[in-house]
Amino acid sequence: MNLITKILIPFDFSEASINALKYTMSFAGPNRDIEILALYVAAMPITESEEKTLKIDFSKALKSFKRKVKNPPSFITAKGEIIKKILETQVEHGANLIVMGTMVDKSTDEAITNTSRLALEANCPMISVPFGCEIKEPTDIALVLGNEKIDDREVLRTLLDISRTFDSKVHVLTIYKESVYAEETVVDSNENLLKYYLEHFYEEHAFSKNEDVEEGILDYITKKNIDLLAILPRNHTKNSTPSEGRLTKLLTLHSEIPVLTLD
Repeated sequence: MNLITKILIPFDFSEASINALKYTMSFAGPNRDIEILALYVAAMPITESEEKTLKIDFSKALKSFKRKVKNPPSFITAKGEIIKKILETQVEHGANLIVMGTMVDKSTDEAITNTSRLALEANCPMISVPFGCEIKEPTDIALVLGNEKIDDREVLRTLLDISRTFDSKVHVLTIYKESVYAEETVVDSNENLLKYYLEHFYEEHAFSKNEDVEEGILDYITKKNIDLLAILPRNHTKNSTPSEGRLTKLLTLHSEIPVLTLD
């Protein structure tokens, strides 16, 4: 049984959200029984006439894609603060995955986008889809691990589900600044868990030394032709010290391939 059965997409008719919808339809494919729900969040109340126009425009966008899915995407509207409303809708409709479009901006390290905020606040897996990325099935996935022990293997369930669906190879990557041997016990513990839990989809665990962790990750993506980058945000961790999620923010801002946050 597939874990991902309903996908929520924040949709505002921007280029980034249209690209995310295309990605989601490709992800769902013509034979998978996955519901796709597009959510338009407005700051002010939407009139009946405005909602009708939005639904017509959404239908036109779908027709222009020429992509087949088993369950045609549905469209709903809501009023409120965007992040709060997305999170409420995800819970209300029981979505197991959020897919949100974003614009790549390599000119700054400080921008806080709605996509990076949502990736940190959501209590479910999320894929941020950068505008301009190639729409393709994720056949090579890179899972980034730090020097912390994986404290809840359940967060890997979505990664395993995606790997099974697309017969993906999972390349595990650890970037270290000084010596990886200092964390040898943690590395061994994670290694055993990954080999067991990710089954035959587990490809390798690569280690790379780089003072700039983000640079090391992005270099690896290019070198290995990675299609999807998976990360474990540490801001919700229960058994170790939570982080502020800086790496998650940077990767959702700078990555030119989709980023899957596992939560």
